[in-house]
Amino acid sequence: MSNFPDGFLWGGATAANQYEGAYLEDGKTMSPMDILPDLAHGRKEALDHPIHALGHLYDFYPSHTSIDGYHHWKEDLELLAGMGFNIYRMSISWSRIFPRPDMDQPNEAGLAYYDELIRRARELGMQILVTINHFDTPMWAVKRNNGWADRCMIDEYLKFAGTLFKRYKNQVRYWITFNEINMLLHYPLFGAGLDLTNDPNPTRTKYQAAHNQLVASAKAVTLGHSINPRFMIGSMIAGICNYAYSSCPDDVLAVQRTMRESYFFPDVQARGSYPLYAQRFLEKNNICLDIAEGDIDALRDTVDFVSFSYYSSGVITCDPRIKAHKTSANFASSFSDAVDNPYLSASDWGWVIDPVGLRITMNELYDRYNKPIFIAENGLGAKDIITDDGKVHDSYRIDYYRDHIEQMGLAIQDGVECLGYTTWGPIDLISVSTGQMSKRYGFIYVDRDDNGNGTNERFIKDSYLWYKKVIASNGADIA
Repeated sequence: MSNFPDGFLWGGATAANQYEGAYLEDGKTMSPMDILPDLAHGRKEALDHPIHALGHLYDFYPSHTSIDGYHHWKEDLELLAGMGFNIYRMSISWSRIFPRPDMDQPNEAGLAYYDELIRRARELGMQILVTINHFDTPMWAVKRNNGWADRCMIDEYLKFAGTLFKRYKNQVRYWITFNEINMLLHYPLFGAGLDLTNDPNPTRTKYQAAHNQLVASAKAVTLGHSINPRFMIGSMIAGICNYAYSSCPDDVLAVQRTMRESYFFPDVQARGSYPLYAQRFLEKNNICLDIAEGDIDALRDTVDFVSFSYYSSGVITCDPRIKAHKTSANFASSFSDAVDNPYLSASDWGWVIDPVGLRITMNELYDRYNKPIFIAENGLGAKDIITDDGKVHDSYRIDYYRDHIEQMGLAIQDGVECLGYTTWGPIDLISVSTGQMSKRYGFIYVDRDDNGNGTNERFIKDSYLWYKKVIASNGADIA
């Protein structure tokens, strides 16, 4: 018997900047991902100093070709449909649709690609969940405006979002305004197109960018509902399950502070106003935001659902002796203060594997907002090996998903209203954190290595057939 409701949405998620490649094709201009080398060739430095990186020539740019989804999408959609997907989460490249600032009309060559992709996905029985901005603020905005530090980006974003809402008002029902919006506080280039190299007050700049995005998100909800009242428009944060290392009150307070840093965003998007703790934080840090007339009223138009990514969990402590044993937890989870959890194992990249944390997060978000939730990303990055029979026997990935889907079902039994579940990277993609191909998430293997070599041939892993069985049974058969 299934714990999942009829009509539950099963699928997978990709991002244009990690999937498409074709970084200058059909009129597209660059996004931040296009200026980044892989981890071995300076990715962290380029992330911290993007304007410098723009003028520097690196050895290899993984996103320029990625897995060439721009030319393999038909084959890929057939493979996704073969698993029984009834939803596909994708993003639309902003710099492909508006490759220059202040454009009156969108780039039709860029839109044509998405027209065909969305049409074919629907023919194959998949609904579409579009992430409007998935770490994809155009480089023209980084150079001209320092990204979302400038509130003129609100109008540029609404022009982009409005184009998509109108174009696909009868093809797409589900939307996310910003991917992992809380990540702008930790990866400002990805999250908001910010270069803070010479910024005298980077904290203020990040929170100003956050305010501008929150206003843009709320106005997009208003705009989208005016175009099609049936739209379901949601928010999204990076997974935020954190535990106190001990019962020491200081550790518990540290967890609360860490959680609020991420809750701040959906608190505004789902409740419609700045929470008091955020107001106190801004006052304590002498941060005075540029809040225009009408911004506070705009925020009152709240999202229809709350979504999140979940990969891992963290343990927080204030004890400096214990902090010496930091873990390399999910870059989007517990950040710099996470320490080892002795009760849990970790992935090949050191990310703690914690299925129960998914159930905890689902319950906490649903209790906090009383809105439907959606698990927009969940997955395991692993070093897949092709065996002598020419296959990938990824039982470790099956184990990971089985345990997480079981906990997701238990959360639904707890009373959580969950719309759907899209695994991250159903096909192997370029990793956003490292730029690697060897950090593989997919049910579908792509013949491409960390140096960009390979045929881009696709073939299925053992996990592909397993997930197909899970979907066919609506989550009842996860053995």
